[in-house]
Amino acid sequence: MDHVGMDLGKRERQIAILTEDGELIHRRIRTERPRLVEVFGRWPSAKILLEASTESEWVACCLEDLGHEVIVADPNYAPMYGQRRRRVKTDRRDAHALVYACRAGIYRPAHRTSPEHRALRARLAVREAVVRTRAAWITGLQSLLRREGCRLRSGAPETFITRVEELTLPPALTPVIAPLLELLGPLNHQLEVLDKELERLVAAHEAARHLITVPGVGPVTAAAFVATVDDVTRFRNAHQVEAYLGLIPSEWSSSETQRRGHITKAGNARMRWLLVQGAWCILRRRKRLETAALRHWAERIAGRRGRAIAAVALARRLAGILFAI
Repeated sequence: MDHVGMDLGKRERQIAILTEDGELIHRRIRTERPRLVEVFGRWPSAKILLEASTESEWVACCLEDLGHEVIVADPNYAPMYGQRRRRVKTDRRDAHALVYACRAGIYRPAHRTSPEHRALRARLAVREAVVRTRAAWITGLQSLLRREGCRLRSGAPETFITRVEELTLPPALTPVIAPLLELLGPLNHQLEVLDKELERLVAAHEAARHLITVPGVGPVTAAAFVATVDDVTRFRNAHQVEAYLGLIPSEWSSSETQRRGHITKAGNARMRWLLVQGAWCILRRRKRLETAALRHWAERIAGRRGRAIAAVALARRLAGILFAI
């Protein structure tokens, strides 16, 4: 069987092919599906190694449809690049290192998310982009209003247009902010549609339905957790999930010296942020009896280390609870 190392790029990819006879072939092709089919469609069944990246999933699926064995590898696994010199890095050298790693089996396969959860993550990414866009526009409008001495009453982002219409604006300011105000209406509508669709998907997903019963966890957090964890059986225990989400302390230890620092912040930053926000909800809502045990546990930590560290500790425990469910 031939072995192939493939270094992916936005426009082009570098390919190194090691044949059964030991011949090494280098090729550079454009990152396009028709070109990939043209090159590998008639090629005998091969074992192909490529790094996990934005393009890796569709490339892997395309090559598997052509009858090849594809391994999507973790790019952080240093031994995979044992054949490459540290001071010289090119696409050709990367492909060369990948093909020899493929033949020797020196790689660590990356987890490939299921199509269902990849689509869910895409929906969440779109929703986050819309929310960030609305927040940026509202911040810009608030700055313009404050500059003219206009005081806006507090309220939810959905009521921003109504609250602006209550003000008596200077004549020169009205045409300035009009374009953004006109765009905010459709943006609010799109976000409402996205939220309703997300609620429908969560209601139809068995695991996500159970997750939203946890205090501080809504449809967005439940959907994000399900999509991030994907196959829950790949984790042996809750601690592995917490480490995967970057919620465990970093550590520099040697001999009798042990130093622990801030959390590692590995993995999905958005999922980690959502868990911390859920933890703050539990800490701030003191009247909820069902969260009393968790809140008291976190408040004991807050007394020693501060509320910010207590919130992160509670987020870590919340991740363990969601994993258990």
